[in-house]
Amino acid sequence: MVGKMIKALIFDLDNTLLRSDKSMSEYSRAVLERCRERGIHVFAASARPERTVREFGVLDRFEALVTLNGARVLAGDREIINDIPNESGERIISRLLPIPGAVVSVEMSGGIYASAPIPEWNANVFGGFPGLPEGELYKVLVSGVTEKDARSALTEDTYCTAVEGGRLWQFMSRKATKWGGVRELTAHFGVSPEECAFFGDDWDDIECVKNCGLGVAMENAIYEVKAVADAVAGNCDNDGAAKFVDERILCL
Repeated sequence: MVGKMIKALIFDLDNTLLRSDKSMSEYSRAVLERCRERGIHVFAASARPERTVREFGVLDRFEALVTLNGARVLAGDREIINDIPNESGERIISRLLPIPGAVVSVEMSGGIYASAPIPEWNANVFGGFPGLPEGELYKVLVSGVTEKDARSALTEDTYCTAVEGGRLWQFMSRKATKWGGVRELTAHFGVSPEECAFFGDDWDDIECVKNCGLGVAMENAIYEVKAVADAVAGNCDNDGAAKFVDERILCL
């Protein structure tokens, strides 16, 4: 019954469709291809920017993308931007950067810039904070601060969430959410959220898991995602999402 009602599959990437080493198995790739052959739309919704999805070699698996937690949505030939006003971004940075140990980075339309080297992100070091590089500001990320610090830096038009167990805080426009991006995608492709299955594992996935027709938490998901899910798939390192699709959706 589930398989007959699902018209679109939407996957978070990190620790969901991707394994913990950021790879996608050939099995998972084959399952996604079979979905598309069956006429089931395949979308991704991630906190990541498009460039890192491209670096993982998985971009061609998806018809459309929600990137940067909804700050940039790519649906066919349509691009939807929900950026942070520069004034708000500069205010957040000016409040957090003076904190000892704080490292600030920003996702801009021109790439990622940071106040100190972040080799794993290949970030450009920028010495002009709290000013900003040229371009649209999609996200502000800050490590080395407490939850109290992060929340006290918020502006009226932004919100923040913790990632990596609270080691990192990300600030986004209130208009930029994964759920908002999912609604943009479904409207563009003529599919209702009730006809979608969403797979996720972390805080930013909760609203989508709760509100889509079939919400699936990964075995490795945080408790809060499992608490609102309709079902639980296997661990990401065992291709849990793809196996769930294969056994519960494609088999019907």
